[in-house]
Amino acid sequence: MDKTYKTIHKNFKFQGSHFSPSELNDVAYSLIKEGDEEERKIGDFLMEWLSPHDSVSVKTSGSTGTPKIVKLSKQAMVNSALATGSYFGIKENDTALLCLSASHIAAKMMLVRAIVLGLSLDRIDPSTSPLSGVLKSYDLCSMVPLQLEKSLNNISKIKLLLVGGAPVSAELRAKVQKISTRIYETYGMTETCSHIAVRPLNVPISKDDKGAADSFHTLPGITVSEDDRNCLQIHAPDLEIDSLSTNDVVILVSETEFEWVGRWDNVVNSGGVKLFPEQIEKKLRPIIQGRFMLTGIPDKELGEKLVLLLEGKVDKSSLRSKIEGLTTLEKLEKPKVIYEVENFLCSESGKLLRKEIKKTLSNHSE
Repeated sequence: MDKTYKTIHKNFKFQGSHFSPSELNDVAYSLIKEGDEEERKIGDFLMEWLSPHDSVSVKTSGSTGTPKIVKLSKQAMVNSALATGSYFGIKENDTALLCLSASHIAAKMMLVRAIVLGLSLDRIDPSTSPLSGVLKSYDLCSMVPLQLEKSLNNISKIKLLLVGGAPVSAELRAKVQKISTRIYETYGMTETCSHIAVRPLNVPISKDDKGAADSFHTLPGITVSEDDRNCLQIHAPDLEIDSLSTNDVVILVSETEFEWVGRWDNVVNSGGVKLFPEQIEKKLRPIIQGRFMLTGIPDKELGEKLVLLLEGKVDKSSLRSKIEGLTTLEKLEKPKVIYEVENFLCSESGKLLRKEIKKTLSNHSE
């Protein structure tokens, strides 16, 4: 890969205008001095990107731990943009829409892709319904699942949509089948310059893309393996990653394909059996409306017992009967206790903050 962070693609546009490095620096300065909060975030990133330093500072989301600041190599970010462009066939002069907050890596990488690949990038203020006032159509856009959920009536304005930041529910996945937009769920993190693997969420109309699948496929130049916990390890030389260990339990299909099972942090050890809440939640989804999650609490006999947390009020007796009738559940996969929680704590992307929610259990009774 011969492109570097020191150059700006000649066809790059931001808000409809071409910019040289010095002109883009002036735009960044203006956004910082005169823009609103979101525009200042974009300006800050552009100033850092155009600086002579070879890395940028990025804050992690904190959805799986305490937020922290990590240093990312600018060249690694360029290489990530090139890999995405190659995988999806993104071309110079393609149009792109930025509707995420520049606080996070997903938005920063949309800016980098535009600069590196020569895209025409427009930005709008982040909201849960980003397409409601958009009149144009775009070749590329990134959203979190909540934004996609709220944009279904307008999603045809986007040709290729990348969805990340939180898992996509089975309900949302069902809603996006047989529409024209190519929609892909992404897997990645701040440390990997956004996504390193993707999987198609829908079967588009009149498209030759592979249909919806359970497996994630890695981008060019990236391979994966698993450790002794069956957790994913990422190998990405172009991203300056030799071997990055994660806490994501996976089923390894090949060195470029894997199925996500759940977070090691969330495993419930009940009676010596490891239970993965995310997998059991899939089995419960058909009989539960609204948001819910499973977790474990101490138990004298089992060590930990599985409990079900529901957002809002529910007929527990009726729900218990439905759970007992589920033939897909093993004995230990049936929650022993049901709790009602008024409101779940979530990250900005809509991901459940499971550890924080679990801490509130002491305030609730069955």
